[in-house]
Amino acid sequence: MLRLFVRLVRRPLLPAVRLWRRNIQLRVVAATLLISLSVVLALGFVVIAQVSKGLLDAKEEAAQSQAAGGFAVAQEKANTPATVDGPDATDNKVGRDASTWMNSLVKQLASGGQTAFEVVALGAGTGEQLQPGAQGVRGARASGNVDPTASVPLSLRRAVNHATGTFKTFSEIRYTSGADQKEPEPALVVGKRLTDINGDPYDLYYLFPLTQEEESLNLIKVTIVTAGLFVVVLLCGVAWLVVRQVVSPVRMAAGIAERLSAGRLQERMKVTGEDDIARLGEAFNKMAQNLQNKIQQLEELSRMQRRFVSDVSHELRTPLTTVRMAADVIHDARVDFDPITARSAELLAGQLDRFESLLSDLLEISRFDAGAAALEAEPIDLRDVVRRVIDGAEPLAEHKGTRIRVLGDTQPVIAEADSRRVERVLRNLVVNAVEHGEGRDVVVRLASAGGAVAVAVRDYGVGLKPGEATRVFNRFWRADPARARTTGGTGLGLSIAVEDARLHGGWLQAWGEPGGGSQFRLTLPRTADEPLRGSPIPLEPEDSRANRARAAADAAAASDSAAERQTSDAGDRSPIPPRAPVAGAMSVPADPTALPGNGARVVARPAEQAQQEDRADGR
Repeated sequence: MLRLFVRLVRRPLLPAVRLWRRNIQLRVVAATLLISLSVVLALGFVVIAQVSKGLLDAKEEAAQSQAAGGFAVAQEKANTPATVDGPDATDNKVGRDASTWMNSLVKQLASGGQTAFEVVALGAGTGEQLQPGAQGVRGARASGNVDPTASVPLSLRRAVNHATGTFKTFSEIRYTSGADQKEPEPALVVGKRLTDINGDPYDLYYLFPLTQEEESLNLIKVTIVTAGLFVVVLLCGVAWLVVRQVVSPVRMAAGIAERLSAGRLQERMKVTGEDDIARLGEAFNKMAQNLQNKIQQLEELSRMQRRFVSDVSHELRTPLTTVRMAADVIHDARVDFDPITARSAELLAGQLDRFESLLSDLLEISRFDAGAAALEAEPIDLRDVVRRVIDGAEPLAEHKGTRIRVLGDTQPVIAEADSRRVERVLRNLVVNAVEHGEGRDVVVRLASAGGAVAVAVRDYGVGLKPGEATRVFNRFWRADPARARTTGGTGLGLSIAVEDARLHGGWLQAWGEPGGGSQFRLTLPRTADEPLRGSPIPLEPEDSRANRARAAADAAAASDSAAERQTSDAGDRSPIPPRAPVAGAMSVPADPTALPGNGARVVARPAEQAQQEDRADGR
């Protein structure tokens, strides 16, 4: 379920991921966007913090100055001596109680603010909140419909009640309910303990709204955000244009390089200007021109070589036919010759057979080199091809004392292939296995799975040394140069075989170990033009030394674990015996999906193990 969920999530993201990997211009612009956005955000936070701090500091300084003046005026009015009459009779203490005087004081102090601040007077007390339904704090008075108990924080009231001096804090101004009730607004509250006309203590608070500062800060934020977005978009646009000037020539060079690799050697870059990009274009064009000249020279040389081989092969056929006719006459009349002359006639006929095979192989190689080899594919059963190959190799196998066994021929192995070419490949593999098998059995295995079919030829002869599995398909290569070609081989058989496999879109791969034999595997697509993704037969056989050692280690580990279980279950009345390891059970190595020859593997044989096996074989 987790894998299914991951697949469902990844599937719609694959186009975006592919675009991100393939488009360097997009990555540069995205990086510029992220970096510029980070810088703008950092600068915006710093600027907003500094401006906010400056506005609050200025507001706090002005509020403290304004509140200090108001506190001084209030205390001065409370300390003014009583008078009977005069123009300021309303401020006199005669005939006035403290409540009326405090109402007048709050009104007078608030009248000088003109909405710049509000004044709240609270009676001295503990500063605790009253219970719901109470009449408010004793002596609570406020200007501008301000709710005195809700607007002055409890912490500030406690500080003013329990200490002397001026205290301040940030809070909200809340208004009493009414038709024109205002929304709460942030404010700076400054308070101090004073005494009234009777000498009793009370708390006086100045509430300075921060609405104007908040509006100014919002305006600055909007300005910074707008300018930041404009700068980010501008930087992205600049990055897009700049990167495009660099990426466009690179894309052009990549496209031209792809067309050059496809064989269009006349393609060139358009060069304008004298900058670094122009010099790169000129260097690229010079490289393409030199490459074209060199390829043309090599093609001409290869063409001449192929023509020479083809012409020589064709021209040699006429005299070879004449020589063959004369040699046949001499070979038929050898009974009338003396022994030495008769033997010479036999050697002449054998070498002429080999010469004819060499000419045929050279002609076939020349067709592959010229690209003139044609594939005549049709549905065939590889079992029939294997039977014909084995029937043809039986005389040589009897002469060598070798038995050829076929495995996996119980079910049809159908593939679209050229029967003549596949038979030539298998004949070459089987004959080589018999010749190098040292008289031991040769096993031919057939299998089909998925969209591929395979035929593997396994021998138990001299094998291959490290590095020889990749060179075995070279022309005229022999593992042992001193070894005689008893079957008249030309040295081109495996080279033609690997070309036949490539013509089918298949693989021809080799594996071997010194003294342990070798295995050649032909893998073909079940349907023509279908790409191969694997082979139904592992390249390394199951009976190789590495697999046998692995199986022995697994069996030893299984026996050890079984012994431990028996020891731990010794007190059990009815112990269950452990299951014995299955003979031949071993892990199958993963099949390499490689080009022909690249999947070859050679395993070195230790000297001691080689001597033991050689002594065992001798017995």
